[in-house]
Amino acid sequence: MAGRKSERLWFDHALLPSGWASGVVITVSDGLILDVSVGVVPPSGAVRGRSVLPGLANLHSHAFQRAMSGRTEVRGDVQDSFWSWRRLLYRFVSRIGPEDIHAITAMAYAEMLEAGFTRVCEFHYIHNDAAGARYADPAEMAGQVIRAADETGLGLTLLPVFYAHSGFGGQPPAEGQKRFLSDLDSFAKLLDAVGQLDANPSDFVLGMAPHSLRAVTPAELTGLLSLDSAWPVHIHIAEQVKEVDDCLAWSGARPVEWLLHNADVNARWCLVHATHTNDREIHGIAKSGAVAGLCPVTEANLGDGIFEGATFLSYGGHYGVGTDSNVSISGADELRMLEYSQRLKGLSRNAMTGAGYASTGRSLFEHALAGGGRAAGIPVGLAPGNPADFVAINSSALPEAEDGGDALLDAWVFRGKSQAISDVWRRGERVVCGGQHVHRAAIEARYKAALKLLLA
Repeated sequence: MAGRKSERLWFDHALLPSGWASGVVITVSDGLILDVSVGVVPPSGAVRGRSVLPGLANLHSHAFQRAMSGRTEVRGDVQDSFWSWRRLLYRFVSRIGPEDIHAITAMAYAEMLEAGFTRVCEFHYIHNDAAGARYADPAEMAGQVIRAADETGLGLTLLPVFYAHSGFGGQPPAEGQKRFLSDLDSFAKLLDAVGQLDANPSDFVLGMAPHSLRAVTPAELTGLLSLDSAWPVHIHIAEQVKEVDDCLAWSGARPVEWLLHNADVNARWCLVHATHTNDREIHGIAKSGAVAGLCPVTEANLGDGIFEGATFLSYGGHYGVGTDSNVSISGADELRMLEYSQRLKGLSRNAMTGAGYASTGRSLFEHALAGGGRAAGIPVGLAPGNPADFVAINSSALPEAEDGGDALLDAWVFRGKSQAISDVWRRGERVVCGGQHVHRAAIEARYKAALKLLLA
């Protein structure tokens, strides 16, 4: 979806890189912010709004899991965990076809835009058909993700996933993983095929994702990193206690410890979850410049544990938030859960309020904005030259904060009002109007039809 040629939008209040400003005109041209002026009266013919924020990047998503939302909340015969949930995932994956991926992903992406996300880092790992064979087009499934992003207007950083093994040390893959598998040769062909797709080169970002240290050998990791030295690199790591124990048994080191010692982890990396880490590892991630990819709602849903967020922040660490399994899609929910989990862990309040901040909502938002942009490989913020991606807040849903400012961010994050977002612009085009995606009816109808067949 391309932005309009040129347009001016005026807002009472806007959160700029320099802070809150009033009487703000944002001039958009060809999908980018051409100019930002402050302290001016509304120009004739300009679109008008109350308070506007830059759009967040959702730094970790498995879009197809949106169709599982609410369907795994039944207790089994033994204590449920991430591992029992994964067995249910494998059964669901066995039935999904290309058109299903498109329908489910489009629904998730429309909801992300409605929730204030303007870009997603899609950790995409269904590459093969139901029998585990390659599609004639290696990018068949990835193409459906790109198609969904195109249709909804959501910015896309696509992270094709390399997955080859079921456990540390190159263990043979399990039956339920056959749709995910690649070797280095087939993965290089997949990346090449994705690069040939008709994506908007000025907006589409391609990266890669070794799934986890469980799923890739050291030699394969070295081979992956040699493919490109600039792409974003995302990896699941230290999500589960069992993963840490297994890594220690295999290598004598903990997962984050091993990675920091055996790869050039730097600012292009996003370490997703990093839940079970010690102080030395937390400090090492912060020092490396890598982004901690936190998914507090999913981590709570799966019983993963709680990241050492307050400590990481004190070390100057960069973080962003993602919706991961998409059991719930809300930027405010992720930020609130992040803060509340730290309060429960540390027996304190306002735990993630960084140095120089008074408002916890603003601290959470601006850290997630910067970290998400770094993980996605894009510039962020309402500044000239950046993508024209911004989110208008419905002041009538938050009347106690109708004058904007930090009170607005605190109210949006902590009150949890789903109708607080009224409009969303992506590359200058309004894709959410009155709280709903402009194509929601058609997207939702196709999603419901696909779900009905999948669950039959």
